[in-house]
Amino acid sequence: MADKVTQIIKESISVKEQILKTMVKDINKVADYIAGSLKAGGKILLFGNGGSAADAQHIAAELVGRFKLERRGLASIALTTNTSTLTSIGNDYGYEEIFSRQIEALACKDDIAIGISTSGNASNVITGILEAKKRNLTTVALTGFGGGQLAPLVDIALIVPSRNTARIQEAHITIGHVLCEIAEEKLF
Repeated sequence: MADKVTQIIKESISVKEQILKTMVKDINKVADYIAGSLKAGGKILLFGNGGSAADAQHIAAELVGRFKLERRGLASIALTTNTSTLTSIGNDYGYEEIFSRQIEALACKDDIAIGISTSGNASNVITGILEAKKRNLTTVALTGFGGGQLAPLVDIALIVPSRNTARIQEAHITIGHVLCEIAEEKLF
């Protein structure tokens, strides 16, 4: 079992080393967009399913609370947290509309929509991004598996170079932490 533990950790490190080689400029660009949005009075709207929903909540919490710096709260909403909203939209309009309907209701011009889907093929995340595009929001995707159908729809796709869901999710939260830290430093 020690060999298995070593293999898993080395695989995770390898994915992050590939991110260092290919994604640093795009991650920094997304951090710039986030800082610019927040400075202009916008907010960050994050959404995804399952583990990606948890990542959306985690990143939103780091922005609203704090990441490293003692500072004011930063406007960020995980569209995955209000069970009454999710279940009423799912029941009345279908599960595919749970994020797009919230973006329709909550989005303003300086907001950023960040859709998280390890496969890049979650239909409700795609529908949410399409609604954000209709409203001229800056759109970002956190994906893996080559980006799926989601990557070509967004302004910036951060595509983790892996086909392993666990490694992709580990990288997504690392990227989320990097975005929070850089945005904080740019603003404060």
